[in-house]
Amino acid sequence: METILKCESLCKTFGKKQILKNVSLEVKEGDILGFIGPNGAGKTTTIKLILGLQSITSGKVSINGYDIERNFTNAIKKVGAIVENPDMYMYLSGYQNLKLVANLYKNIGTERIDEVVKLVKLEKRINDKVSKYSLGMRQRLGIAQAILHKPNLLILDEPTNGLDPEGIKEMRELLVNLAEKEKMAILISSHNLAELDNFCTKVCIIKNGEVIETSEISKIKHEASNEVEIFEVDNADKAETILSMDLRNNKILGLEVKDSKILKVNISKEEVPYIISKLVENNIKIFEVKQEEKTLEEAFFEKTGGNIIE
Repeated sequence: METILKCESLCKTFGKKQILKNVSLEVKEGDILGFIGPNGAGKTTTIKLILGLQSITSGKVSINGYDIERNFTNAIKKVGAIVENPDMYMYLSGYQNLKLVANLYKNIGTERIDEVVKLVKLEKRINDKVSKYSLGMRQRLGIAQAILHKPNLLILDEPTNGLDPEGIKEMRELLVNLAEKEKMAILISSHNLAELDNFCTKVCIIKNGEVIETSEISKIKHEASNEVEIFEVDNADKAETILSMDLRNNKILGLEVKDSKILKVNISKEEVPYIISKLVENNIKIFEVKQEEKTLEEAFFEKTGGNIIE
């Protein structure tokens, strides 16, 4: 897959304070990269450097092969972005807002506007005044404005802020659709890690202005997970009693009853057959055995050692 966005050793200094230290990341076509980090880690500053909204102290940003500083016009040509809240005229209709944005570009006619309206699922309300829109509808209109000129890179800073569960679900479906069907590269900064967990393909973790990890989301969660197996049984309390002797003999490292049916056992994978046979010998019915996988939020806290997300 083609690399759309590439940041190489980005540094940003304000006075004597260094905000970013050698930040490198890349987003390929069809990727949804979750850009996450504790409060003040440098996410928004990085986005502003990518978009040419702030000067780069050192390092390089390339978009579609063009340097953002040396060839800004060509670099930014196929970029759509929402930083903070999307700008729109509340007293105009959604369609009128899109028409105003379309006038800023060449060759965007009513056909493209209609296509984008359909993509963001605003067909039924596009002629209503924006002041009557819900926050979720305004966010979708903002994305419609950002993709009107057919960009292949979409950058979003906190797009689910203030959205209700339905609005978040709609946003998630829209972004997945843009990545899969439009082959768009998407960089999304968000504090809503539970949501990013559901639809991002990769994640980049930044802390104190430095990237500490970039990887596929499944790999990061797997690496953060301990060797804990979850056993679904007919009697978890009885199973715990049976295995407690092995706990005392250090054959297993830990036991935890989650409820009457779920038992968590801290063991190596090689010990799973032994535990199964032990439970079966004692007439415990086993319905399922699976390895515990941490959520993105748990993996994030483990890797950053932090407890505050911007």
